Amino acid sequence: MASFVEELWSSVFTPGPTPTLLLATNVTFAALQFVFFALLLATYSLHFVALSIISAGLWYSINWFAHEVRLAQAAQDAEKRAEADAADGRKKESGHDSADSNADSETETESIARGKTERLATATDMGKASARLQPPELGSRKRTSTGGDSSGYGSTDSEWEKVDGNKA
Repeated sequence: MASFVEELWSSVFTPGPTPTLLLATNVTFAALQFVFFALLLATYSLHFVALSIISAGLWYSINWFAHEVRLAQAAQDAEKRAEADAADGRKKESGHDSADSNADSETETESIARGKTERLATATDMGKASARLQPPELGSRKRTSTGGDSSGYGSTDSEWEKVDGNKA
């Protein structure tokens, strides 16, 4: 029992539907259905029939979704295997085997020179891109004031000056 709980805990953090998690889900829904049936017999309330139908629909949809996720994962695995087989086929056609790959490896200075060339090309491309992304220069325009005498300064002194000016 302790190992099942440990597996259940670790399966919560594992992506995809794990067998342990599906078993726990199915046992929980079966227990819920049993409780609804017992409450239906005890109370003769049709509410428990409705709840049982809703619970059964959710139970079915969870199992259906888990099945679809397993099918999608199997399709992805098959696609990865096909890509790996195709890559192996291309290596054999070009005459590069694992023994030849050591002879074709580049030296440290070659990789440094290649890295500098790539950085230079990237910097040039970024310069071109930033030049294209600059907004067109429209000259200096000032926003027109909408508040009359207001300068945008939030001081109360200017307000007092306006009040004093109205009294005089």
